[in-house]
Amino acid sequence: MKGYRMPDIHLDSTDRAILTRLQRDGRIANVDLAEQISLSPSSCLRRTKALEAQGVIAGYRAELDRDRLGLGLTVFVELKAARHSREVSRQVEAELTAIPAVVACHLVSGDADFFVEAVVPSLAVYEEVLLDHILAIEGVTSVRSSFALRTVLSRGPLPLDASLSKGTRSS
Repeated sequence: MKGYRMPDIHLDSTDRAILTRLQRDGRIANVDLAEQISLSPSSCLRRTKALEAQGVIAGYRAELDRDRLGLGLTVFVELKAARHSREVSRQVEAELTAIPAVVACHLVSGDADFFVEAVVPSLAVYEEVLLDHILAIEGVTSVRSSFALRTVLSRGPLPLDASLSKGTRSS
């Protein structure tokens, strides 16, 4: 396939320990991180900087409480496109990602072409987003919305240890 290549990143157990800990607390001081994974601070910093340079660590950000910010309604939207082409897909992607309420967007297989997660303060605001933005996208032929009743897990860390590849979850 054009443009596809296997990742050339090799993570040893120390790299995985750094990444696992940083996923739980991206603000941890390097000296504390180094102590928790039994490395010298200089070695830990060097490895962390290398993971950043390789793009394994894509960035750091604050996690915000949606409810406390008045964004308590999470909507999952399945979209179908009129035609399946790279051009239509790029146009729909560009317009979806320009909508501030959209916090995640995936091109998917199955009954829908796109799966979107939107966060809004109320059903009335979602109606505006749906009618004024999503349904206004040229090429969108069908929309189906589902509403989250309760969030069970929304920001789990990526599974980096070997036991998780066998279908088990550890804490």
